[in-house]
Amino acid sequence: MGGLRIALPAVLVLQVLCVVFFAVDAVGDFMGYDTATGVRDSDMFEYLVVLALTCGLAVTAFEVRRLMQRESRMESALKAASGAFAELMTQHFDEWGLTASERDVAMLAVKGFSISEIAAMRERRDGTVKAQLNAIYRKADVSGRAQLVSLFVEELMGEALITPADTAPA
Repeated sequence: MGGLRIALPAVLVLQVLCVVFFAVDAVGDFMGYDTATGVRDSDMFEYLVVLALTCGLAVTAFEVRRLMQRESRMESALKAASGAFAELMTQHFDEWGLTASERDVAMLAVKGFSISEIAAMRERRDGTVKAQLNAIYRKADVSGRAQLVSLFVEELMGEALITPADTAPA
């Protein structure tokens, strides 16, 4: 990976130099200047420039392909994580014995909606949503929304839930 961090800028600089060479050569040809002196007189130099551009194209194509494969892997991982998260939530909801209404409220709460937003979406009063959230927290044995969310996140990450008693100084 470290070699690519050096190779890609080097290839880019080489491509810029090649473009400048061909642009100057084309302008010279268009203006009728005789640039047939020194290096520019040699077809060999133009062949080397074409070879450099071809190498740059190959490196660019390789990098684009690598990035597209990486994006595909990341999308697959995100879909798997999303599915695992939903499955984990359903499993816990079943274990806690949440009602259908409590499941809806818990899902919206985990997504980050406020009590008022949840009430508006479910066409209920704020007090009803608060009562449902308290029932959810009691059944899940957590103190609030943050701990409820962290329960799922930490379980997905494979770490146990840390309680304040675990972090207290000895």
